[in-house]
Amino acid sequence: MLSLVIAEASLELVPQELYKHNAITSYCKKTGKRPSEILLDNSWHFGAMKGLKNEIKRGRPDLVHFCLLEACTIPLYYEDEISVYVHTIDDKVITVGEQVRFPKSYHRFAGIIEQLYSTKTIKADDKKLFEIKNMRFPDLIEKISPDQVIGLSSEGKKSSYESVAKMCTDDSCLVIGGFPKGEFFESTKKNIDSLYSVDENPLEAHVVVARTLYEYEKTIFM
Repeated sequence: MLSLVIAEASLELVPQELYKHNAITSYCKKTGKRPSEILLDNSWHFGAMKGLKNEIKRGRPDLVHFCLLEACTIPLYYEDEISVYVHTIDDKVITVGEQVRFPKSYHRFAGIIEQLYSTKTIKADDKKLFEIKNMRFPDLIEKISPDQVIGLSSEGKKSSYESVAKMCTDDSCLVIGGFPKGEFFESTKKNIDSLYSVDENPLEAHVVVARTLYEYEKTIFM
């Protein structure tokens, strides 16, 4: 089946160097959680994030939620024609199980991911819904072992959603950045066989996920 990787995703717990910042301690008092138990979120922690390394690519877990909603609430997913992974900016990989009823509410999603960081696996009725492991992007690609790795980026060769979808086979890996701004790290690009730009305008990741997967669905269902 097709593999989708949301790469360098803007999803992580609050890093230790920010634990004592006022924006973090204030948020923790409101939620009753420790800094090590909450997702870094630019909406709440903007002040704390100023000057953070790779700041423009971090603190947007909502963007990852949007991407997963687009990937896991479509016929392609319901028919088990796609496997979905999230590679985070701090080198963790979340594997999404099959037939997961994905949470529509962002707050529910955030709670599940925070729980996942603690428990490492989330199950229901002995079925694995989510699993998280320490894993670099090259190691994930090695694990998937696809015939080809296709990445989408504004830096890539000009193409279209339709053309990219037609290139994909059921043993391809499609890589889309899960961050709000910036480009893939060089270490990521080294593991991508072909890099394409599918739109003249810079679009949010979830839009690219939705449009590309829809075009791929048309190649196998219609």
